[in-house]
Amino acid sequence: MPVVTLAENGQLAIPDDLLKDLGIKPGDPVLLEKTAGGILLSRHASPSPGAVQSRLHESINRKNLETPIQFIKGVGPKLAETLGKKGIATVEDALYLLPNRYEDRRQVVPIARLCPGVTSVFFGEVITADVVSTKGGRRFFEVVVRDASGTISFKWFNFNPAFLKKTWKEGRRGIFTGLVSQFGLQREVHHPDAEWLAEGETVASVMARDPVSFGRVVPVYPLTEGLHQKTLRKVMKGVVDQYASCVESALPLEVTGRQGLLPLSDALRRVHFPDGDADPRGLEEGKDPANRTLVFDEFFFLELGLAMKKRGVTLESGIAFTVSHTYTKPLLKLLPFSLTGAQRRVLAEIKEDMMAPHPMHRLVQGDVGSGKTLVALMAALVAVENGYQVAIMAPTEILAEQHYLNIHRWCDELGISVTLVTSSLKGKAKKDALERVAGGEAQIVIGTHAVIQDKVEFLRLGLGIVDEQHRFGVLQRGLLRKKGENPDILVMTATPIPRTLAMTVFGDLSLSVIDELPPGRTPIETRICFESRRKQVYGIIRDEVTKGRQAYVIYPLVEESEKSDLKAATQMAEHLANDIFPELRLGILHGRMKPEEKEAVMRSFKAREIDILVATTVIEVGIDVPNATVMVIEHAERFGLSQLHQLRGRVGRGSEKSRCILMAGERLSEDAEKRLRVMESTTDGFRIAEADLEIRGPGDFLGTRQAGIPDFRVANILRDGRILEEARQEAFAVVDLDSELRLPRHEKLRTELARRWGGRLELAGIA
Repeated sequence: MPVVTLAENGQLAIPDDLLKDLGIKPGDPVLLEKTAGGILLSRHASPSPGAVQSRLHESINRKNLETPIQFIKGVGPKLAETLGKKGIATVEDALYLLPNRYEDRRQVVPIARLCPGVTSVFFGEVITADVVSTKGGRRFFEVVVRDASGTISFKWFNFNPAFLKKTWKEGRRGIFTGLVSQFGLQREVHHPDAEWLAEGETVASVMARDPVSFGRVVPVYPLTEGLHQKTLRKVMKGVVDQYASCVESALPLEVTGRQGLLPLSDALRRVHFPDGDADPRGLEEGKDPANRTLVFDEFFFLELGLAMKKRGVTLESGIAFTVSHTYTKPLLKLLPFSLTGAQRRVLAEIKEDMMAPHPMHRLVQGDVGSGKTLVALMAALVAVENGYQVAIMAPTEILAEQHYLNIHRWCDELGISVTLVTSSLKGKAKKDALERVAGGEAQIVIGTHAVIQDKVEFLRLGLGIVDEQHRFGVLQRGLLRKKGENPDILVMTATPIPRTLAMTVFGDLSLSVIDELPPGRTPIETRICFESRRKQVYGIIRDEVTKGRQAYVIYPLVEESEKSDLKAATQMAEHLANDIFPELRLGILHGRMKPEEKEAVMRSFKAREIDILVATTVIEVGIDVPNATVMVIEHAERFGLSQLHQLRGRVGRGSEKSRCILMAGERLSEDAEKRLRVMESTTDGFRIAEADLEIRGPGDFLGTRQAGIPDFRVANILRDGRILEEARQEAFAVVDLDSELRLPRHEKLRTELARRWGGRLELAGIA
């Protein structure tokens, strides 16, 4: 490749063939620099020397971080393919694959001083090695090693005897690492790491030969099949040494100073290969300044994007609704109850947003039975009063149908047209529904994600309501907005979302919480019961019905399948009706029934024409029967915590004592037992949500990968909530000062934000 030189007059001497290769026209203002990876190019119209130098430096670093991992020394195509299974395709990916724990290998400990429960490094000589059988016939491979102070045993329970006998020869000396356990008087290590000493070699010389694995706090990385710890550690050391310096912080200096953050390059070095005085436990628990720096950086850019998104909504012109009470006051007169204080407060917040000249973007959280649907309907009526249409989007057809069944009853009384739009609509019914929406005849449109498909056109959409928002991503919310000219958006969830999660997934929304249940509710007593107590459970149902009350029996399936041992609703309804409660009136409700069939069953249950309603999770939301006082949930261990909480919320809606009985299999997994014990101990939706988040983790808590939760490389929202709060405050302060990041000192911020989050958060305006 030709050499590019800089003449005394500041002009670049670039050979014509190189100009042609790079697609540069003669006279173009350019900057070229020869680097180890080749020539990098940066174009500038009239750059200052400082700006040129800075941009060139950033360009070189970015290019280095994008280096494919297979070109790193010691990797190659085969290992690169294995690393790809861990999501490591580039140098940058490798730098952010952090250790999940650490081993303190700073000292070699005499065998006599090894402590149970501690991973230690020690020297020893093999004195015996052979297959051993227990009295019960269990076989394992056992090695005994000794030093001048004592002996310790090594054990393998899954082993290749020929390989182990060849490796663990009597008289062989080595340095061993492993977790020490104690059984009776015997200390032992299972599957230890070994570094063998050659004839005449000393412990000190072996440790000096491998400074990555000995004499320091050693990182232990998450592995995948075909990847060994020692190999990965060696690759990571090479990557960190060569490329950590390429990672630069784009955070404003005043933020890094206020927060006491390290340079990102230093933080990465310390997290991967800690200093000699590092505290391994502090690193594992994320308490080291290096961890904090990386976590803060990650949270900051997410919150910066959310702050800009929220600010963008505020700056856009929207619909300034007026509140005339044309429909809202008549609806209140139709209701057989009064609104709670919390409902009135949240409605006031929504109305204030709707009257403002910019689009509303509000999240309403409310526990089961707190009355969110009514609040949403009141907001919808404000839009209808102003001559606008409303779209209500639910994640499943069942939920959409239930909203339709609940809302159209009230709207029929008020003379408002409600239309259901779901993907199961076919032929003429679908055509008619779409024509009503497009012509404006459909004032309130209720549906699934079908509502945001291209074929659905609104005449004048003024308000979009998204129910169970955690089941939809940010992009779906954006598509709903595009169905009108900056309509207001109201987001609802009955799944209480812990504060840290709300700040990451819904950080661009204003938050309202309906934190009060309607009066007259009684606490629900919850108990776990096993198969042995089934007769007593049936007795409780019979007693309640005898007192004039009603019951639910919930099953996880509609019909039994050959592959499943779960009790199914249809078969069990027949069994209960014929064999257990022949004298009682049973009804069945499941998702495969037509909307009008479901409505008829629910109406009969509410009218007390049905004593026991056998149902699937179709009743998770929407049914309000104060006379129902007992719920039995079969195979409760198969349900998630939030779903159990939603189901339980169908009872306890009146003044009588209510019970929820969780029927469980005899053998529960650890997580299943935790879930059921949480249900037994509390009815507080937020405590349940926190426990659910801890048990399942954020990704599963929200249901799907596309649910809008960010993919954090470093941060842990359960552990790092305080850092998230601090990062959010700093990010929102930056956007308050410079809403579009146009100030020169925020140029790096703008570029980095577009790179990390532009696509995920629909921040096209900042690219």
